[in-house]
Amino acid sequence: MSPSTIITAVILAAASLSGAAAQDWPKERPIQIFGGFPTGAGTDIFARMLAEPLGKALGQTIVVDSRTGAGGNIGSEFVARAKPDGYTFLIGTAGTHAINATLYKQLNFDVMKDFEHVALLVDVPNVLIVNPKVLPDIKSCSDLLAAAKKEPGKLNYASTGNGASGHLAGAQFAQAAGIDIVHVPYRGTPPAMNAMMSGEAQLMFQQSIPIMAQLRAGTFRPLGITTAQKVAALPEVPPVAEACNLPGWESTTWYALFAPKGTPEPVVRRMNEEVNRILREPEFDRKIKDMGLVPLPSSIEEFKKVHAADIEKWRDRVRKSGAQVD
Repeated sequence: MSPSTIITAVILAAASLSGAAAQDWPKERPIQIFGGFPTGAGTDIFARMLAEPLGKALGQTIVVDSRTGAGGNIGSEFVARAKPDGYTFLIGTAGTHAINATLYKQLNFDVMKDFEHVALLVDVPNVLIVNPKVLPDIKSCSDLLAAAKKEPGKLNYASTGNGASGHLAGAQFAQAAGIDIVHVPYRGTPPAMNAMMSGEAQLMFQQSIPIMAQLRAGTFRPLGITTAQKVAALPEVPPVAEACNLPGWESTTWYALFAPKGTPEPVVRRMNEEVNRILREPEFDRKIKDMGLVPLPSSIEEFKKVHAADIEKWRDRVRKSGAQVD
């Protein structure tokens, strides 16, 4: 038998074993979905929402866990280094897999090459909010801009961390509007929300999913949303582009499901199919939209194109903002 014939036989045998393992999947044990952000963050909330219907579809328990720190990089690296057997997944974001590629001088993984693209999940807008008890006279974006221009450098805007989508939205907003507002980063959503409640920070671009209850209760006043169009959950909130007279301005992020590189293709394809089916279910679709999110069912190939394009888009925005993390 020639060497080339032996190599071909080995490859075919390996593929056969991989296919057999995929056929048995996921009978062996529960599936784990890891996030890079703490409990209460948007990714954690969404992962737990998805886990129940996805677990039913696959006939296996899905456990949501986290490995937090370094802007989501700890969780991303953990999954990138995990055994690619179809039992470990990551809920990543445009932050972890597009922004961080430029924001951090050195990553211990490649955001494209070290993962299998499984499924896009949702488009996630940020909401420009103020605390009406802290800024009772700021009732519109025009009011906010007037206040910022009257006293440059006085207003602080909170974010969930250096280089987070809310930080970059704020920097992008300040540049476009020609105002001087001071960025104050916090370690995640809970401390940033506490700063907004106490008045330590006066405004914030925050993802819609963790703050919908506070918006509906009137705890925070929404001045604009970072999408190009209004969203169903907040029909009274205009896009920032319209509310602040900044034509063409937008700043959104996404959540998506990744797996370690080398996860069997049949497993990845099955996960993609089940996730897309769930995203299209009327009841799940309603829950998503009630949180201000936009479902993004798509093929793996479409997901890869969105990801690649967003790396370039956010590279430009990160550099213009001047944000950098060692």
